[in-house]
Amino acid sequence: MSPLEKIIAWYSTLSPANLPEIHALYAALATFKDPFNEVTGVAAIQQIFLHMFATTENPRFVVVDAFEQGQQAFLSWQFLFGLNGKTYTVNGGTHLRLNQLGQIIEHRDYWDPAEELWQKLPLIGAPVRWLRKKFSATK
Repeated sequence: MSPLEKIIAWYSTLSPANLPEIHALYAALATFKDPFNEVTGVAAIQQIFLHMFATTENPRFVVVDAFEQGQQAFLSWQFLFGLNGKTYTVNGGTHLRLNQLGQIIEHRDYWDPAEELWQKLPLIGAPVRWLRKKFSATK
């Protein structure tokens, strides 16, 4: 199994039980950035996932596509989770850079929190949808 296949398999089955395997997949000083977090080090990255499990219901990732070139890869995915009994889906992508051992040294998530999350939430959803419509070139 290639390093990318191992990464995809881990993310596809990510749970509190297999979260400690993160130490084999990420280099010690790996960086992680998404719309809400920017951290360095495996312990800090692991904390992001612990927070995810603590604050969402049944979170899981579905990898839709994966492309690899040299020591870089790009994954497109869906993140499915529950919040207060309602199910949400966030579509996004991840750029990964790997070291010579096949470990992740840089993880950068790309997704639009306004479109994928905020406009779907009660209270703030309506103003976000209004703003998106207001600034859209197509009405």
